[in-house]
Amino acid sequence: MGPERRALGFIAEVIDPSHALSALDGNGALVGVVGFRTLRGSFVGGSWADLRSHYGRGGGLWRGACLHLLAHDLPEGGMMVDGIAVHPELRGAGIGRALIEALSHEARRRGYRALCLDVIDENLRARALYQRLGFEVTGRRSSRLTRLVFDFRSVQLMRRAL
Repeated sequence: MGPERRALGFIAEVIDPSHALSALDGNGALVGVVGFRTLRGSFVGGSWADLRSHYGRGGGLWRGACLHLLAHDLPEGGMMVDGIAVHPELRGAGIGRALIEALSHEARRRGYRALCLDVIDENLRARALYQRLGFEVTGRRSSRLTRLVFDFRSVQLMRRAL
């Protein structure tokens, strides 16, 4: 989304904390976050107008087209993971697992029947975690354009029944 200053400004404007769960350490420091998307909104959303206000007309149009490559409809009855991040020094400590379990619980509480996500093919560690947590591959999407723009070619679509 660069340059970094503009990207951070854009994200700060469109981020919706009501569509995220966070993990804190014993001192209250943020160590992980998982965002989600429903029909009511997403963790990091934004509109064409938001993109244009941060990147200008041409830059907003380009970024909107690139982001459109990643978009797809919500699966019926499913809540979608809209990004997960764990502090690099704490990866492997169970924080990602705890975030996914907490989000699964929240999705069930809200009446969803499944938790769905996309994982980049090359992210073997994340894919292994999701499979251990009961996610199954339901499809795959690929595009040569995503290789040029985002440096990955395909993603696996995964689903966990709740």
